[in-house]
Amino acid sequence: MKAIIFGAPGAGKGTYSTRMQNQLGVDVIAMGDIFRESVKQSTPLGKKVKSYVEKGALVPDDVVGEVLKERLAKVPKDKGFLLDGFPRTIEQADTLEKIAKIDVILQLDVPDEIIIQRLTSRRLCKNCGTVYNIRFLKPKKEGVCDKCGGELYQRADDNEEVIKNRLQVYKTQTEPLIAYYKKKKVPFIVSTTKSIDSPPEPMVEAMLSELKKLKLA
Repeated sequence: MKAIIFGAPGAGKGTYSTRMQNQLGVDVIAMGDIFRESVKQSTPLGKKVKSYVEKGALVPDDVVGEVLKERLAKVPKDKGFLLDGFPRTIEQADTLEKIAKIDVILQLDVPDEIIIQRLTSRRLCKNCGTVYNIRFLKPKKEGVCDKCGGELYQRADDNEEVIKNRLQVYKTQTEPLIAYYKKKKVPFIVSTTKSIDSPPEPMVEAMLSELKKLKLA
């Protein structure tokens, strides 16, 4: 299965991806994580993208395409992938089209007000990347990952001003991708969130059920 999980920043792409990864037997490729790790390690790529990541702006398409091609080449031929955070523009979608054919779009529909509440209370594990939320998806022990015991932290860009900017960028540059993929008749599985306290598990199960109907899971 070659899929894209699609939604605004903070819609839950990372949360859903980590929960579906083992059940689907796919590589989850999160472009944002790749960039942030590069920034952390001060690699040549990290220095290129640092100013964009900190402002919540999009990394230039040529840089993103270069990184994606390199990463997809590492996916075993008998294994699928789930793209998180790519493509974000029509130009990136055109680049992806030349590399791989997408089987399905998993679309997360979440209101802006819920996203802002979610992101300002989001925490991630420094070791394994598992996503938590101090409002409704708390770890068993405060500040400690349930899975690996790693330290939880808050991303520097998880503040309201940057979040609002990211949402605006998403609406103007990324939402047109919905029409792009519908025109290409790629199947969509839409998951709608109506409450900040909605647990992810039932929605993950619903998406897996729909994937089975498409014979992709």
